[in-house]
Amino acid sequence: MKQIEKAYESCRVIIESHSKSFAKAFNVLPSEKRKAVWAVYAFCRRVDDIVDNGGTLEELHAFKTEFEIFLKGSFSVNDDMWIALNDVFQRYSMDTEPFFDMIRGQEMDFEVHDYQSLEQVEQYSYYVASSVGLMLLPILAPSNNLHLKSGAISLGLAMQLTNILRDVGEDLERSRVYIPADLMEKHNYTKEELIKGEINDNFIGLWEDIATRAEQLYDIALPTIEDYPMNARFPVKAALHFYRHILHSVRKNKYNCFTTRAYVSDVEKRQLLKQIMTTQEALA
Repeated sequence: MKQIEKAYESCRVIIESHSKSFAKAFNVLPSEKRKAVWAVYAFCRRVDDIVDNGGTLEELHAFKTEFEIFLKGSFSVNDDMWIALNDVFQRYSMDTEPFFDMIRGQEMDFEVHDYQSLEQVEQYSYYVASSVGLMLLPILAPSNNLHLKSGAISLGLAMQLTNILRDVGEDLERSRVYIPADLMEKHNYTKEELIKGEINDNFIGLWEDIATRAEQLYDIALPTIEDYPMNARFPVKAALHFYRHILHSVRKNKYNCFTTRAYVSDVEKRQLLKQIMTTQEALA
């Protein structure tokens, strides 16, 4: 196997190990675009793992320096992620800003552990999630990526709010609270109740308040997907619907996002894909 093929294969393993929904959604892309998505995901995973696996701010800054050196043309020839990403940067007109934004978002996880408002949460979500969509735009829609930026940002915000609503318990284990204080006060739900994992009417109202905002953002993003090239339209729609369905999975779990991880089953994914295909054919 050639070195570049081995590098992309390594990135494929990373995305399929950590995000089956993301991997399945983008699996229908043409080969070159699909592999490029794998490489970008591997970069994001590398950054995310520094924070989630007990790394330090110094390690994150060291990675940022490594990326800056990469942009100057120097990187480890033994690191599959850099090898694959270098190939992506040679094939596409990549925007470097969202890569740095992603790193900035992970810095925020070291600096901020409580958020006062949903606006602050969305600002954080831009850095850690909307940045991913902006990274992918030159790959998915190379001739139309500037026009699609606002929709990609909305989709990233919606996905990150969905992650937050799914992972309340996991985040608490890492001493992180992304549920904004002003909404907890609005719904008369205390941080002490949150830490105890209490699911009551107040918590459900609070959770649904944030979910409503996520749904609004999905609705904003959805019509913009029609402006993607045909070969990217279906996978982006699939990613949107897979993530959106996580909200329904949490509801099905009776809002237990403290000890039960919500997911979209393979059967549900197939049903969603069928619905998307049917809708796509009707629009054609």
